Amino acid sequence: MSTAKIQIKNLYKIFSDRPQEALRLLKEGHSKDEVFAKTGLVTGVNNVSFDVNAGEIFVLMGLSGSGKSTLIRLINRLVEPSAGSILVDGEDLAKLPHAELVKWRRRRIAMVFQSFALMPHRTVLENAAFGLEVAGSQKGWREDKTMHVLEQVGLKAYAKKYPRQLSGGMQQRVGLARALAVDPDILLMDEAFSALDPLKRTEMQDLMLELQRGQQRTIFFVSHDLEEALRIGSRIAIMEGGTLVQEGTPHEIITNPANDYVRKFFKGVDTSRYLTAADLVDSGYDKAQLNGGPRMPWTTTLPEAMRHVLGQDQPVGVVDDANQLLGCITAKSLLVKIAEGARHA
Repeated sequence: MSTAKIQIKNLYKIFSDRPQEALRLLKEGHSKDEVFAKTGLVTGVNNVSFDVNAGEIFVLMGLSGSGKSTLIRLINRLVEPSAGSILVDGEDLAKLPHAELVKWRRRRIAMVFQSFALMPHRTVLENAAFGLEVAGSQKGWREDKTMHVLEQVGLKAYAKKYPRQLSGGMQQRVGLARALAVDPDILLMDEAFSALDPLKRTEMQDLMLELQRGQQRTIFFVSHDLEEALRIGSRIAIMEGGTLVQEGTPHEIITNPANDYVRKFFKGVDTSRYLTAADLVDSGYDKAQLNGGPRMPWTTTLPEAMRHVLGQDQPVGVVDDANQLLGCITAKSLLVKIAEGARHA
């Protein structure tokens, strides 16, 4: 059973030292545009609530201005909330005094930004060890620990190089190493790979997934790219105009989009790749006609289902976790679903 690591409850951010009137209007149901017209105040985040489970990669998506970057900065209070709670392991960060918040950041959390933010006069090793240096760790110990992390991200041989001597992808690896060196249980990543070319971006996604399999950190990842979200996310949340419009697994987002705004993210994406056997069932076929024929689990992916169905001369049954028959897949139903998914591309 999953355990919530981060709990966001009724979180608001109004960009003002006096947000009370805007908060009142929002809580009465006024839109952010109406609030701006009445008060002149900008709403960054409007009554957002969700949980991030321990050890998962939770991806937050949204177009420019949707509030996603504000939200990730609210989590570690680089931006102060106007109202609401930010609970980590049950502790409300919104109520922590500044001195305790600084200690908590150094112990528990690290952030990777879109810009590499490396110090040009420091070596790769010195850049990656910076968080440990700020925390007061002894030089020998922090360098040994950081060299181990550099080895994990494939940069051990470049420890004495300077950022200007590295490619963009390698510089982003240094940024990731700097975050990992402090051994955080929560990693915040704000458009961390979006400045990279497509090949390097995929490479960094692969590296993160490989490290995650062994380390199982809680990762909160902001992206505007649905392909990236589907590839790395355990769950996805989508923001629009400061509000959360949908949250779910990649499969849930693909098969049951909340509105047209969510559907816009599918443009250029062949969503049929994310279907499972349960989505491919031919609803018009009489299950009674199967007569004990071949079966497959409902979680079977589309490529596997294609190989299985097209290798048979009869429909293939789809069963749930209790081995109960949900229906069947025919060659016709398979092709129809593939065509429906391709139309989004």
